[in-house]
Amino acid sequence: MEEKRKNKRLDLDVNVQLERLDEDGVTTLKFVHVDVTDISKSGIGFDCKKKLEMNSYYEAKIQIWTKEVVDAVIQIVRSEEKPDGFHYGGVFIGMTDTDALKIDIYQIFNEL
Repeated sequence: MEEKRKNKRLDLDVNVQLERLDEDGVTTLKFVHVDVTDISKSGIGFDCKKKLEMNSYYEAKIQIWTKEVVDAVIQIVRSEEKPDGFHYGGVFIGMTDTDALKIDIYQIFNEL
């Protein structure tokens, strides 16, 4: 399979909670825990028991390895049904440069 990602994905132990964002700024899904399978400064892969809509947007609170919480907005761009739930791919469309840099720094240390 050809690699389509712009940034290298990392496997790491992080906690993420998602909250659905609608056009009116109203949330329809309260925070849901997901299991991250990989992450980069441009996107995230995760498993979730709940069905999420393609091209929907979610506010994410990502607790990274330093125990800091990174706030971002994720757009769901890939979905795969699995026996125990779903696997999703999302791109970050709202993340500060500082938070993206934290993921880059982790990648550098991970490769050493």
